[in-house]
Amino acid sequence: MMSETDKEHIAIFDSGIGGLTVLYEARKLLPSESFLYYADSHNNPYGPKSSLEIASYVKNAVEYLQQFNLKALVLACNTATSVVVQELRNEYSFPIIGMEPAVKPAAEIADGKKILVCATERTLSEEKLSQLISGLDAEDKVEKMALSELVCFSENEQFEGAKPKNYCKEQFNGINWEEFGALVLGCTHFIFFRNLIQSVIPQHVQVVDGNLGTVKRLTSLIETTALDYSRGIVYHESKAMADAGRFERYLKYLQELDQ
Repeated sequence: MMSETDKEHIAIFDSGIGGLTVLYEARKLLPSESFLYYADSHNNPYGPKSSLEIASYVKNAVEYLQQFNLKALVLACNTATSVVVQELRNEYSFPIIGMEPAVKPAAEIADGKKILVCATERTLSEEKLSQLISGLDAEDKVEKMALSELVCFSENEQFEGAKPKNYCKEQFNGINWEEFGALVLGCTHFIFFRNLIQSVIPQHVQVVDGNLGTVKRLTSLIETTALDYSRGIVYHESKAMADAGRFERYLKYLQELDQ
């Protein structure tokens, strides 16, 4: 019988459960691949932590993951990507795909209007995002907003109800939405709240994220497995034995959002 270390896995890493939104998209495009999901739950959330701390956490996690015969690694965390992705690419031979806020797709659909990039404090403060925006010559078109409480809500499975909805309303209060054409979900945790966010902002403001683009990039860098059946998902957490049932509940919720 083939062990987990013998199989070729696509590993998807996040500080918590946000990366499950990337896993969900990846399973749709690559149903025959074997996936390994790793949540650094012990150190979650990353947003308030320093770059040095985050880099240390991610490096330790990847050192652990590399024993599993990785076909590729997806850093399904904008914060981790902005802090440490290049160092990891210099150290490991397997493809490492990072995340970045979907500013470019947002600019294409905003029809000349402003773009609101919502992410964690750390992602918004990193040079990587500033370079992305300046590379698009969009400094005067992009505004930033930290919605870090959504990370806590999602980790506690509070996707709906008064608390997250009122939080979003409070954060968005005072924005002149007529000036905006798109809102970017720059944290994978935020995607669980896509429908809620869309319900509290005007319909003309399009909500976009980078998940599909990330998965398409992954697909372009690997030799895909040609099987006619779906393969399993292995779950790992840094704090304790992985709660597979909890992760499956999140994936089920994403499927419900799709319907």
